[in-house]
Amino acid sequence: MSRRYLVVGGTSGIGREIVASLAADGHEVTLTGRDPIAAQAIAEEIGPNVRGIAVDISEPDDIAPALADVGELDGLVLAAIERDANTVRDYDIARARRLVTLKLVGYTETVHTLLDRLVPQRSTGIVLFGGRAKDAPYPGSVTVSTINGGVEGLTTALALELAPLRVNALHPGIIGDSPFWAGKPAGVLEGYSSRTPGGELATMNDVVDATRFLLHNEGVSATNLYVDRGWRIT
Repeated sequence: MSRRYLVVGGTSGIGREIVASLAADGHEVTLTGRDPIAAQAIAEEIGPNVRGIAVDISEPDDIAPALADVGELDGLVLAAIERDANTVRDYDIARARRLVTLKLVGYTETVHTLLDRLVPQRSTGIVLFGGRAKDAPYPGSVTVSTINGGVEGLTTALALELAPLRVNALHPGIIGDSPFWAGKPAGVLEGYSSRTPGGELATMNDVVDATRFLLHNEGVSATNLYVDRGWRIT
């Protein structure tokens, strides 16, 4: 059965892979990106059942007008992220404010905007993207760690308030074949992969599979799922 999805942040990386996977199964998918021309072009590349629209969720006041013509949805994926290196000792307020706004205010306002179009049943899933930095910080992750911890709290609050809609979060670790990590020196990746029980890093396909699980499994809500192949337990 064909379903209808919106993937926010679907023009590159993991977000794009999620769009491609859903579209390949015949679902109707709307993807968003900040650049309208790029969003449309990528949608056309993926398939005829995909369309692209422009929205920058770090500008929350613009979200409702940008999503005004989005119809009924069976699922929503909030995969828009930005990377930021920020420390307490050398704190950049503007960068921190943008990232906090994008993930915490932007994610929430997107859900708020679409509530009248999210089909109110247990098969309707909302998936928020956090990250393992929430509990595995690294130098320069002060903002990233903080907001990903906030995503965990936001997930449980939304799941309680919006039931029977299901709300879950996915927290990827280091994704070895993602555009960001694939270009790193082999020695860097080997250092990280040596900290997983199987000696391998998670892949984009792992994240896509996990996203689809959270979208479709009616028994799962208010869950924060790690996709990291057991990173850091060795």
